[in-house]
Amino acid sequence: MLSNKRIQELELVMEFEKVEECFKEVSSWIENVGRKRLKETVNLDDSLEMLLQAQKQFKEFDLVASEYCKRGQEALKKMNQWEDFSFVDVHSYRVKLQTYGDQLEEFCTQLDETRHRVCETVRLYEFFDKVRQGICCTEEAAES
Repeated sequence: MLSNKRIQELELVMEFEKVEECFKEVSSWIENVGRKRLKETVNLDDSLEMLLQAQKQFKEFDLVASEYCKRGQEALKKMNQWEDFSFVDVHSYRVKLQTYGDQLEEFCTQLDETRHRVCETVRLYEFFDKVRQGICCTEEAAES
């Protein structure tokens, strides 16, 4: 029984090492690319044309960022089996997993919030643009 327990522990450690490589790549991308790009979308331009351009660029970034989020989440799911084991030896791995999971969750939440904010800002600007055009058309008709 003890031998089986040790074999399971070794298998989990080997699995963790594979998953950790994925997390390192995802984590590195989040820190070096993802967070910087999210910060760039904090200040959205004040013209509809510029905002639509920013939205297009964000959508391209969002596709890549969503893929990294998906990869990280899939790696976390692989490691859910660790919850069933209470080996003292794997505690440090669980701590690392929790750190990666927290970072991933925070970034994915920020990505979702930014996606929503960009979409809502575009909708608002489009609405105001239609209102402005309606007012201009109404004023031109009244002057005629």
